[in-house]
Amino acid sequence: MTPDRPGQPGVGQHCVLTLSCPDTLGIVHAVSGFLVQHGCTIRESQQFEDPDSGTFFMRVQFARADGATLDVDQLRGDFSDVSVRFGMTWRMVDASEHQRVIIMVSRFAHCLNDLLFRTSVGELNLDVVAVVSNHPDLGRLADNYDVPFRHIPVTPDTKAEAEAALLELVRTERVDLVVLARYMQILSDETCKQLEGRAINIHHSMLPSFKGARPYHQAHARGVKVIGATAHYVTGDLDEGPIIEQELMRVDHTMSADEFAAHGREVECRALARAVRWHTENRVALNGTKTVVLQ
Repeated sequence: MTPDRPGQPGVGQHCVLTLSCPDTLGIVHAVSGFLVQHGCTIRESQQFEDPDSGTFFMRVQFARADGATLDVDQLRGDFSDVSVRFGMTWRMVDASEHQRVIIMVSRFAHCLNDLLFRTSVGELNLDVVAVVSNHPDLGRLADNYDVPFRHIPVTPDTKAEAEAALLELVRTERVDLVVLARYMQILSDETCKQLEGRAINIHHSMLPSFKGARPYHQAHARGVKVIGATAHYVTGDLDEGPIIEQELMRVDHTMSADEFAAHGREVECRALARAVRWHTENRVALNGTKTVVLQ
């Protein structure tokens, strides 16, 4: 499932460069000078200097000034001199490139359906190679979008084998991103390490959260005034990974717990979709235990 996004540049028309490095003089000048030397013009640029870590972050989308196709491989090779000079961690990609994605889910369908729909209409720059679930319930939903469905049951006795099957699928399908769209299993520390920086989870409340079962009912019992959702990178520390996006909605005493839950599903979908979009558009950079989202 790889539709073109409305207004998305074609193959080789635009490139995206993202970088981070120690903050110092001359970084923007060096990047813009490199692009000028290669006949390129900047279409979009964002930057951020973090005074706490002393780190500079930048995202630049660019194209050939004459409209010709970009040679991404040559540009990557030529940019290495600039990157070494400033000690950069960087990535340069074709802006039209679809990221290969696995969506993991259990029995709640709302986030899965939302991501598959947004992808089907070209809103997300994804190639969903599989839906993976520890239950068979949502196979028909995946079929409706012509996405392969993989049922990998998980029990205490088979957890290691199930995660090995997942990681093998990630390897063989050359997966760029794993999205936990209300996947109700805790991944092991080893699996989290192998997926570091390329696995996103949606948490069913603002973090820190109400722990345990029926979180919206707990929130309702406490009379909260907002409900929310948090999309974050997966780490071995449960629900404590770097936060990419949060969404909230005001609620009040006239609403039932079921209405809280319905609104909760809505904010979960919105937060997760934005996090996935920003990650796949190369807008998210890790900054220690935080993220920088360059929009």
